[in-house]
Amino acid sequence: MPAYICTWSAAAPLSDKETLMIAFRQLALQRAGTVLIEEADLTLHEGYKVGIVGPNGAGKSSLFKLMLGELHADRGDVEMPAQRRIAHMAQEVEALDRSITDYVLDGDQALHAVERDIDEALAAGDDMRYAEALGHYEVHDGYSARARAEQLLVGLGFAQHELDQPMRAFSGGWRMRANLARTLFMPSDVLLLDEPTNHLDIDALYWLEQWLRRYPGTLMLIAHDRDFLDGVCDHIIHFDNRRLALYKGNFTAFERTRAERLLQQQAEFEKQQTRRAELEDFVRRFRAKASKAKQAQSRLKMLERLDSEAPLRAHSPFQFRLPMADKVSSPLLSLDEANIGYGDAPTLTNVRLSLQPGHRIGLLGPNGAGKSTLIKALVGDLPLLAGQRVEGEHLQLGYFAQHQVDALNMEGTPHQHILTLSPKASDQEVRTFLGSFGFRGDDVFATVGNFSGGEKARLALALIAWQKPNLLLLDEPTNHLDLEMRAALTNALALFEGAVVIVSHDRYLLRASIDTFWCVVDGQVSPFDGDLDDYQAWLRTRTGTPAPETEDAAAQNTVAATPSLSEAAPTEAQGDDTTRVDKKAQRQAAAALRAQLKPLTQARDRAEKALEKAQATIADIEQQLADPTLYEEARKAELLTLTQRQGELAAQVEALEAEWLEAEEALEEARGDLA
Repeated sequence: MPAYICTWSAAAPLSDKETLMIAFRQLALQRAGTVLIEEADLTLHEGYKVGIVGPNGAGKSSLFKLMLGELHADRGDVEMPAQRRIAHMAQEVEALDRSITDYVLDGDQALHAVERDIDEALAAGDDMRYAEALGHYEVHDGYSARARAEQLLVGLGFAQHELDQPMRAFSGGWRMRANLARTLFMPSDVLLLDEPTNHLDIDALYWLEQWLRRYPGTLMLIAHDRDFLDGVCDHIIHFDNRRLALYKGNFTAFERTRAERLLQQQAEFEKQQTRRAELEDFVRRFRAKASKAKQAQSRLKMLERLDSEAPLRAHSPFQFRLPMADKVSSPLLSLDEANIGYGDAPTLTNVRLSLQPGHRIGLLGPNGAGKSTLIKALVGDLPLLAGQRVEGEHLQLGYFAQHQVDALNMEGTPHQHILTLSPKASDQEVRTFLGSFGFRGDDVFATVGNFSGGEKARLALALIAWQKPNLLLLDEPTNHLDLEMRAALTNALALFEGAVVIVSHDRYLLRASIDTFWCVVDGQVSPFDGDLDDYQAWLRTRTGTPAPETEDAAAQNTVAATPSLSEAAPTEAQGDDTTRVDKKAQRQAAAALRAQLKPLTQARDRAEKALEKAQATIADIEQQLADPTLYEEARKAELLTLTQRQGELAAQVEALEAEWLEAEEALEEARGDLA
């Protein structure tokens, strides 16, 4: 069954009078004397998938707390139907003794109450109550609950053998993944997700993106990952100078619309021409040079985006560079026949690689394959179990990982951190440099312990830049960074002339900063011939979840994947006659297999086509519902017809998804029997 197909404990369609609509009316909010929102007026209709963007500290999470009733507006109102069900991911998770699967199941409190009712009825010997409780259990999809919970956990990266382990057995990041699975499992009309991608790798990110696309309720998502916002959202709320602005379309459409507005501010736009000139100069110098051709192409991609992004970047508070050391070595760093890991069992074996000046490498691979372990070995923090690590004479290493943030002096200030590295640096030099990373005025003397996660990450990056590395090793550098800081980092990396190795789930940063990929999988490190789209296709093939394909292609792939048909090669002694017999037998077996699988494949494909058609119709209705004039009194009947049709289609989609799952499971079972 494809990992990107999933079912939900979705709410029954609201009645016509209760069509879900979230409205902010003249909303104003302040916290600790700081005005976060003022005079906000906007309306979100049922089924919207809304990305919420803006600088850290602007009030995005506070908006969620308003909707949850944890905060109260200073003025105005938040209007929502009384019977709506909201699922919201908690920000902290305890290290419980309860298994992760049971923890996810606990998210459906209504189902949990039915289970208690069943137990009480059994204990009391009340047959009538027991029968009634079993009926409620079926209504709440209780019989499929554990399978659905496990599917969510596996999709988010947990291994099958880990599903019965207690929460306390996992690190904080993995407990947050379980917490996300619990939130997705909750039956809901409205789903509020605050930075759900922070603890995910790129594999889990692909899965979550597909799941959210199919979520039938209203989604409100706070995220700083532009590709993720593009893949999921159809509307954007932007926090801009204490106002909320609603944009139709995904993040790219929002950027384009906002850029057009900012283009009118010509003075800001002209500030970007210097950066454009630098990129153009790089392309002119290296476009024809074979060793630099890929890097020139990546700069061309940056130039293509610069026209639409320039005014946004000019508006950004972050404008920094990553200067490079004056001297370099070739190679900068190498590993020779290295075994890497912890204890006696290596995670990676016989690793041979050489990092040259100008290399720009992204590490890909399944969760737990050893990407971060490889980075630690390259840094030298993790001693090799075997083999050699050789540094170039002039290696100047810049390393960013989460523990680098934790290693900051929490009692110190940004100013003191720089002076610790360079005691003779002038006050003005330090202030100017820190200002490019967003630390201005008295912020340079603020105590680091009081900083947010994003501010600490910015300071850690500033310290790396100050030391002028010629090799950057970055392990998830964008965690906790907002969109503007991520864009500034991406631009700085594009102009950095040294070597770069990155592990990141931020696909925008990878596409703009990386020339080649290495794949870390099955204990090996090897070049990956392709881009991120190719990797996604490879990942689907590896996990057995290919994209939809034709009946004939599916049958051919099934035959190729069946060892008894494709791997029975004759020995040399058997001769040509045996080979011909075997090949004939293979063709006959393949034909018989296709004939047996054909009805099941057709049933699966029919359900899939019907599902796609229903979803396309829903999308068309949502497009019509986005028209503000539809809510005028004169068009009331038209609105009623559309919302009724939308509810009917939502129920149809749920039934078709169940039909697809049943057909796919039958097909997989038949393939297994025939293998």
